[in-house]
Parts: sequence; structure tokens; C-alpha cells
Amino acid sequence: MFIKTTVFLILLVFLTSCGSKGKTSPDMVTPSTIGANRTLRLIQTISLPNVAGRIDHLSVDVQGQRLFVAALANNSIEVLDLKTGKLIHSISNVSEPQGVLFLPALNKLFVTNGGSGLCQVFDATSFAELSRVDLASDADNIRYDNSSGSVVVGHGNGGLSFIDSASGQEVTDIKLDGHPESFQLESAGSKLFVNIPPANEIAVVDRQQKSVVARWPIANATANYPMALDERQHRLFVGFRSPAKLNVYETETGNLILSLNTVGDVDDIFYDASHKLIFAIGGEDMLIYFLNRIRTIINS
Repeated sequence: MFIKTTVFLILLVFLTSCGSKGKTSPDMVTPSTIGANRTLRLIQTISLPNVAGRIDHLSVDVQGQRLFVAALANNSIEVLDLKTGKLIHSISNVSEPQGVLFLPALNKLFVTNGGSGLCQVFDATSFAELSRVDLASDADNIRYDNSSGSVVVGHGNGGLSFIDSASGQEVTDIKLDGHPESFQLESAGSKLFVNIPPANEIAVVDRQQKSVVARWPIANATANYPMALDERQHRLFVGFRSPAKLNVYETETGNLILSLNTVGDVDDIFYDASHKLIFAIGGEDMLIYFLNRIRTIINS
């Protein structure tokens, strides 16, 4: 039996009116009270009637107005046309896809599979498979390293694989203390920050040295899954599930600056640097956090 799956697209919109007059937590607001002159509104809903179970990560083709959806439980990648709100293609030869990454310059789609451990590379027009890298198990989060032209994949019991985006072949693999979850890369520097929940730590990797150069132990929470980076102000935002917290770290020292309550079963965090907004998405609900105290900390 298929469970109805829906993708919601939300747009941050600027208004001239003031925010809600209702009382809220100093650290959290609802979409209607997200700031003195901003709010959120739903702009599109796309149903996926033939997709069963949970979905995982997404990637967008801005110019082509396409959205790539990793339908993990359905063993498929769903390709959506954002102009029409319709499904235009489904890639079926994947196994529990978790991460998906579209590279417009190469017109390639990289897909990480939790089931098979493969990182598969597809042509983003014909959707033919071009190459694959066998990472043994649980290929998961995926990012692009613009400085080296590498696609970085977290996988297995503790590894970061660097795959050449042009050839689709693995270049190097860095060993970690456990399975990596979300990670973020500096664009102006060589550091990579990665959550390692089994070790209850955040590891700092130097991409030039190809090694772990620091480990930050975590004392006040466990299950650190999502992460976002404010590289300019040297701030790292890390979400925890037990208890539900958002920790803010100084990236040069690893010092914990602030810890706040957040949404339960947090799975992704996004940081909007221009408006000093953090978007925390959790399994219990989707809440938007406007961190007034972080404004001061970010700009200090």
C-alpha cells in the first residue's frame, strides 16, 4: 500500500507590516512572527502519490527549475518540475537513496545509497548511469568541494570519500571514529567539520592534509545529526536529538558558545546569513527558529 508523500516548498517573504503581537519564546517564533518585517508563506505543494514511505535529502536545479528528491523507502530518485509541480522522471535503480547532489556545471547527479553503499553518478538529462563508486556500506551525506572539484561522501563505520566529479572515481578516503552524519566545508579555508554521533564528537578535517586535525568532545547532548556553518563569523550550528538542542560552536577553538532548545528529532539545519535566520527541521514537526540571542553572538 502506498502512503501519500508530499513535498512542501516554503518561501521567505518580506512584508512592510509588523510581526505578530502575540507572546513567543525569546528564542523561537512561529512562521507568522518570524521578525518585524518578514514572514513565511507556502508557495507550492507537490504530491508524490506513487512514493511509499519516508524521503530523505533534496537537491535543486535552479536554472532548470527541477527538484531531485531522495525517496529512501521507495528506492527511487524522484525528479520534479517546479514550474508545473509535476513528476517528470523516476530513477529506480537505486537502493535506499539518502543523499542527492546536482552539479549544474557538469550536468551530473550524484546519489548516495544506504542500502548498497554505492555512490552512483547519473547524467542529469538522460538519467543514464555514468559511473559508480562502491563505498561498502551506508553511503550517506554528500557535499561538493569547490576548491578541489571533489564530491565528498560520508559512509560506513567511519569514512569520508573524496570522488573526482569529472571522472566519477574515488581519489582518497579519510578514516573517522564512527559513521559520519552531516558535515560542512569551508569555502575560503581547508577545514571540514563533521558530526560523528557514535563517538559523541565533532571532528575537524583538513582537506589539504587529508587527515583529522581536531576532535571536539560533546558533553551536554548526544545524537548530533544536522549541521550548518557561518564561515564568515566562525560559527558552527549543530543539532542534537537527545535532548533536543541546538549548540553554537566557535570554529577556531571548538568552544561551545550557546546551547538552546530546538525541535524534536531534528534532521536538518539551514542558516540564512543575510537575515540571521536558522531553519531547524525535525521529525516531530517543522519549526522555524529566529535566534535573537544568536544575532549578538554571530556579530560579536
